[in-house]
Amino acid sequence: MTDPLAPLRDFVRDMTDLVTAGPTEAVLLEKGGDLLAGLIADDAWLPQEFATARPDRYAQYLLHCDPLERFSMVSFVWGPGQRTPVHDHTVWGLVGVLRGAERSDAFELRDDLPHELGQSEVMTRGSVDAVSPTIGDWHRVTNASETVSISIHVYGGNVGKLHRQRLDERAGRLVDFVSGYDNALTPNLWGGPAAVPC
Repeated sequence: MTDPLAPLRDFVRDMTDLVTAGPTEAVLLEKGGDLLAGLIADDAWLPQEFATARPDRYAQYLLHCDPLERFSMVSFVWGPGQRTPVHDHTVWGLVGVLRGAERSDAFELRDDLPHELGQSEVMTRGSVDAVSPTIGDWHRVTNASETVSISIHVYGGNVGKLHRQRLDERAGRLVDFVSGYDNALTPNLWGGPAAVPC
């Protein structure tokens, strides 16, 4: 019997090895991006409970958090028309599109406010992008598909509890936020194929 979570488990092991090796950010983003591209080449490994859109806003499902909080993995699920506010990350991040398509609009911080750079990228299935305070940390992401889109994000910390900032467009100012997660349970990576009780 095959183990549907094997690709996710292999990615977690490989990413743990990579982070443990302590590479530079540039090497980590390059090698981590290659690992993520391999993971998102097939979408059969993602359980349905981490692939379900919410009607009111995009969903963020924690898939794994390193015990030392050196990295976390999140499934972002976007309904049609859903988007993020303009926001930062404060750590390195990798984004890989598993299903559908997303548009990322780049911003930079000037005079204490993010300003649009006029650079948009549409990412389709299999695309991987990177963010960080050193290469560009501010963006807005929109579902570019008329159906549900899913992207897998890997961050250099426990992104669900990081203190970050987003643009309040109505007030024209930055506000602090902590994103949290939409799930209480994570996939059982270590149980293997369906167990047979004694």
